[in-house]
Amino acid sequence: MPVKPSDDWSGKRVVVTGAGGFIGSHLTEHLVTLGASTTAFLRYNSRSEAGWLDESPADVRPEINLVWGDLRDPDSVRRALHKADVVFHLGALVGIPYSYEAPRQYVEANVLGTLNVLEAARSADVTRIVQTSTSEVYGTPLYTPIDEQHPLQGQSPYSATKIGSDKLAESFWRTYKLPVATLRPFNTFGPRQSARAILPTIIGQALKGSEIRLGSLTPIRDMNFVADTVDGFIRIATCDAALGRVVNVGSGRGLTVGQMVDAVSKAVGRPLKVVDDPERVRPPTSEVEALIANAKLADELFGWHSVTPFEEGLKRTIEWFSEKQVVLDPTKYLV
Repeated sequence: MPVKPSDDWSGKRVVVTGAGGFIGSHLTEHLVTLGASTTAFLRYNSRSEAGWLDESPADVRPEINLVWGDLRDPDSVRRALHKADVVFHLGALVGIPYSYEAPRQYVEANVLGTLNVLEAARSADVTRIVQTSTSEVYGTPLYTPIDEQHPLQGQSPYSATKIGSDKLAESFWRTYKLPVATLRPFNTFGPRQSARAILPTIIGQALKGSEIRLGSLTPIRDMNFVADTVDGFIRIATCDAALGRVVNVGSGRGLTVGQMVDAVSKAVGRPLKVVDDPERVRPPTSEVEALIANAKLADELFGWHSVTPFEEGLKRTIEWFSEKQVVLDPTKYLV
């Protein structure tokens, strides 16, 4: 039987790394609404910018404790996690194309950064740490839908570093009994998502005109709305049966890039013309062709399943991009 997640976060001291990012900001705000004493660990910048947390609701933003540092600096990580009860580790260098250009940066941020978080969590004697994985670690699948037993394959430097960080988390459970569980989200989308991701790329160009510059239209992705992914984080953090395990969260529905274009076209109410852009085509042996989640384990362990229809999530995402006037220059390729 699945374990019902605890609704009692009141007074729990929680740290979220990568809290200023897309998923991290949504999770951080939700933790505040649940009553957790929430610390956001953010990469230091001289402008004291907190990423998307700078746009948090007026009744939420003052309740977030902001701490700046760098995942690569063990001292700043240790200070941030001091006296923490629960740690959600979302901080990472993301984006596949840039990993082709700067693989060392990805190793330092994702592998060494995760090592620093795990060691700090062990020293702080935390009661739970949630490691954030990615469906990219599966590579082009041998079968779909993909369950947690599927072999791992690093088809980009980014995915290779995420495999490394996941395995470090597993090793700390096996070696030190660090109470860590790994959540493996498939393709999360929604408000605040980076404009370089595939769905915002389509939306941003569609809001500016009718010409959409893309690479391949055939890759298949499992699109899961951000509120559902956040629910997965909350649920796994209170599930003892998930300790030492990796758990997928995804909708179980696959959409090609071409189908995403069609869905955006329908949502904005006008036809869109796709133009091939060779710069956006990934190396053939690096492109992951299909990612569709088997999320049965999440349901079995803690009663999670995706509840937001893609069309509803897309509508809310387009509304947000439209309100923010986040539109892309179709001639510019964001890596």
